[in-house]
Amino acid sequence: MRKINSKQIEYAVYRLALKAGVNLTEPCLKSLENSLKRETSASAKFALETVLENAETAKEQNMPVCQDTGVAVVLMEIGQEVFIEGKLLSDAVNDGVVRAYKEGYFRKSTCDPLTRENPGDNSPAFLHTEIVSGDKIQITFLPKGFGSENMSKLYMLTPADGVEGIIDAIVKTVELAGSRPCPPVFVGVGIGGTFDVAALNAKKALTRNPGVFSPREDVKYIEKTALEKINALGIGAQGFGGKITALGVSCLLAPTHISGLPVAVNIQCHAVRCEKGEI
Repeated sequence: MRKINSKQIEYAVYRLALKAGVNLTEPCLKSLENSLKRETSASAKFALETVLENAETAKEQNMPVCQDTGVAVVLMEIGQEVFIEGKLLSDAVNDGVVRAYKEGYFRKSTCDPLTRENPGDNSPAFLHTEIVSGDKIQITFLPKGFGSENMSKLYMLTPADGVEGIIDAIVKTVELAGSRPCPPVFVGVGIGGTFDVAALNAKKALTRNPGVFSPREDVKYIEKTALEKINALGIGAQGFGGKITALGVSCLLAPTHISGLPVAVNIQCHAVRCEKGEI
């Protein structure tokens, strides 16, 4: 049994949150640079150049890369041989988030859904835990802005809809979103499971690097075909038209019921911010 103090978790979340608020991931930057090389629309090229310039400025000046620094999504894989000492796990995570959002001068966007009262510290974090083998804790911090989150959809398809129905749902979601999620987007897709599992897997799918396809050939077919169809929509960077509307499509599967086919589509804007760490 390995003991880990909650202070270590708090600090790890704080460190990851600070970095994520300022920096796009390297794979995201490379995808944007490749998109700029492939793009032919003058307006879309200007939009991509501006996005890349903004990312560089944010990194140089250590300031938020987007004004929407998002809600704090924390995915945690906890080894079953770990014993956490100190405060409650959720309290440690929240304390790390509060400190990072205060010191990083990140916008505090979390509020009560009915009263709209904002506590002013961006807590609580949306924490999802999974028990795995080993004696380590893997932490993924994913700040999620709502320009893209609001465009996400959940479909309860039937088995008869099949692969083509899944692809159509993915493409339709991006088409309906248009320019609102600040394309080029990154699309996370949860296939199978239940209503809630599909949605969580769509979020987890966004932690894969843009442009990396599934090793499963049938899943890879869905990802590549959906990406091609999305990029044929002509929405383009920031909605200015062009060849590149999406940086990638990432699917994550779970077993499901014989009479169901849940499909969740979680859209991420061009500002892919995702930091990972290990304790």
